[in-house]
Amino acid sequence: MKERMKSLLLLLLVLGSLIQSYYLIYRLPGSDTAAKAMNNYIKTDNMGPQDKVENLLYPDKMLIHMGEGKHTIFYPNSTFYKLIYTRLKGRSFEGFQRRPVENMDWNKIRNENPGIELTFGSGIPVSLLQRVMQIQPDSLFGAERINRIWIYSAPSDSKAHALFFSTEGDVVYEAGKVDLTVQDVQQHVDFGKNWIPYAMQADGSYYLPEKPVDMVDANLEIGSYTVAQMQQSLFFDPGITRYIQEKDGSEIYTDSKRSLQVRQEQKWMSYTDPAAPPAGESSDDKDILAAVDFVNEHGGWNGVYRLDLSGIGTEQSQIMFQQYYGSYPVLDTMNFHYGTMKLDLQQGNVSTYERSLIYMKMGQQTKQMKKLPGGDDLKAMLAAFSKESPIVDLYPAYLPELETKGLKLTPVWAVKLANGQIRTIR
Repeated sequence: MKERMKSLLLLLLVLGSLIQSYYLIYRLPGSDTAAKAMNNYIKTDNMGPQDKVENLLYPDKMLIHMGEGKHTIFYPNSTFYKLIYTRLKGRSFEGFQRRPVENMDWNKIRNENPGIELTFGSGIPVSLLQRVMQIQPDSLFGAERINRIWIYSAPSDSKAHALFFSTEGDVVYEAGKVDLTVQDVQQHVDFGKNWIPYAMQADGSYYLPEKPVDMVDANLEIGSYTVAQMQQSLFFDPGITRYIQEKDGSEIYTDSKRSLQVRQEQKWMSYTDPAAPPAGESSDDKDILAAVDFVNEHGGWNGVYRLDLSGIGTEQSQIMFQQYYGSYPVLDTMNFHYGTMKLDLQQGNVSTYERSLIYMKMGQQTKQMKKLPGGDDLKAMLAAFSKESPIVDLYPAYLPELETKGLKLTPVWAVKLANGQIRTIR
């Protein structure tokens, strides 16, 4: 009996040793189970949807020149804008030749020849433009940044002209081979015949509507990301962040390397990572793609945005994404930061990231039509601003205001001055 008990005890000890050895071998720190736990820990909430850079690259306006000094403008997401832009993206452009800008009388071409002028604000690298348009590779042209594409036909020519303007301001590239006929250009131009007429001002710097412009005055339901969501998204281990209350009421969360500053009264956040490691050589297109990837991973895109490169080109490039409601941009103001996402990049790494915590919901909306002034009334209002600084652009926009029940978007004329200031007219 004793021998049997000894044998059973020995068997239990052997089994226990085998089980212990199994756990020591297969359950050490860094094993599959630990990795799975870590992955579960850093997984962020499903916030805004992701987007592709191709959906963020489009002109801020489409000027239609109808000849005889007649013009009109189509804005993003409007019916004719989408129709014309979709068609142009399907046509090919190749065989580029470089020409000096001063060799052409641009005002004469605008006023006398039917054409379509696409403006891209502060410009877009050709390497990214090739993602949305069929532009054949060209070693010289491919290194440029383009702020305008102008397609027109002249009465004396049997073919259409396609011009791509460099942001450098002194050269223009003409496509030697254009997959568009004179009839194609005229058909696109004809869409503007019954639209609001615009009069060219200041040698084509901006255009003034000759009639009032209809816009929607909107009150929108909104949602808001929480600080916890942004912490979870931006910090490797949110559990070790410290909280600091600033005298101005803002809140700071930091893990001693990175910091997240939140202004609750404006629902605005600013994330800083000064220790972002350098990634070597960079370029405009790489910085843009890195910025899009960063937003995809940290908050996403709740709404429609357009790429704005007004701050790129310096040692620390700032890339901005401008939010739109319908066809028009939402202004970011000093009193209420909203409508933009801004990222600073150093050698392809994001060092600062600013955005609103608020997002529009597609639920309940209250809308009513409003007319923005045009013609002589608008011209008289602009005269006061032109005394301060020359006017370089005029466009419809929305002025946001945070209310207890949601977000109010008020239609305004945005007046951009040569000194960089933006003024508004209601």
